[in-house]
Amino acid sequence: MRLLIQRVREAAVHIDGQKISSIGEGMLLLVGIEEADNEEDIGFLCKKTVNLRIFDDGKGVMNRSVLETGGDILVVSQFTLHASTKKGNRPSYLRAAKPDISIPLYEQFCSTLSEMLLKPVATGKFGADMQVSLVNDGPVTIWIDSKNRE
Repeated sequence: MRLLIQRVREAAVHIDGQKISSIGEGMLLLVGIEEADNEEDIGFLCKKTVNLRIFDDGKGVMNRSVLETGGDILVVSQFTLHASTKKGNRPSYLRAAKPDISIPLYEQFCSTLSEMLLKPVATGKFGADMQVSLVNDGPVTIWIDSKNRE
């Protein structure tokens, strides 16, 4: 499972011109799921996310987590995070899990994250053509792959 985490001042998801979710200060998470992912990957990434110290303290040092700041989280499914660009110019998405595997894992990820955050997380709509807007704060953008823990 892969996450692209962006610290944001605000973020929103629109589908067909309609805003379906939005947050203020917090994190936008783009989540890519592959067939080898499981509950262990979800637990690892959710714990890492809510405890990641990427928010400024009183001295302007990134020393606070989203839990400490009370920030929001917006989660968007992003199968293209598993794109392979080794051959040719057209990315291959063979590593990305099919919907029968990825939808339950995505839903479990959102549920687990919400439990750890102690409040609901905002989400996109799985499989939809979404327009995601954000104001990246910093910019701070972090990539985490649950298969690379060492």
